[in-house]
Parts: sequence; structure tokens; C-alpha cells
Amino acid sequence: QVQLVESGGGLVQPGGSLRLSCAASGFTNPYYKIGWFRQAPGKEREGVSSIRVSDGSTIYAESVKGRFTISRDNARNTVYLQMNSLKPEDTAVYYCAASSSGTILGLGPQAYAYWGQGTQVTVSS
Repeated sequence: QVQLVESGGGLVQPGGSLRLSCAASGFTNPYYKIGWFRQAPGKEREGVSSIRVSDGSTIYAESVKGRFTISRDNARNTVYLQMNSLKPEDTAVYYCAASSSGTILGLGPQAYAYWGQGTQVTVSS
């Protein structure tokens, strides 16, 4: 049974930092990339960042470039999202997702078949 479990969300003040984790398990076929997505109330789900598991190549949404860093620990089947200089507009439920179809990196949610349950990130003073 495929599972993606996010952790690390919480309440943080503007300018603060959080590190999200995404632990993957149960894959019988290899997954090639893992992405982080977020959804704020009343808004569509948007891609934040993605990483190719094989070589660590990454992409980022313009809104988080220079502030967020995605990384992976293949030995632990875990992907991380380090979020620095957080802003109130970063408030959302953050999801990780995995794709077993192709290695080209992208931030469109439709390319990812497996999803976690999400973790809430709230940036507020």
C-alpha cells in the first residue's frame, strides 16, 4: 500500500522557518519524482517544488525561489522542504506527491498519481 506521510507543519511568525518532511513507503514500482504542492482556502492547488529522485535535479515556483529548498534522502525514502523567510501568503495546506510516470520535472498536479494527506502551515504574527 503506497503511503506518503507529511510532517513538520505548524504555526510560525513571518520571517520564520519550517522544515516539512515527506516519508514514502509501499511503492512496488519506482517513483521518479516527488513534488510539494500547496492549497490555500478558496484557491487552486499549486506546485511549489519538485525533485528528481535519481539525480536530485530540482525546480521551484517563482514565488518560493530563493526561500525554499527541496532535498531528498534516498536511504530514508524521505523528501524535505526547507522553508525560510516565510510570508503570510505561504499559509496553506502543504501536500507531497509522487510520480511513477516519467522523469521530466514539472509542477502540474496532474502528473502526480500518489498524494499524502497534507500538513497545515500557518504564517501569522
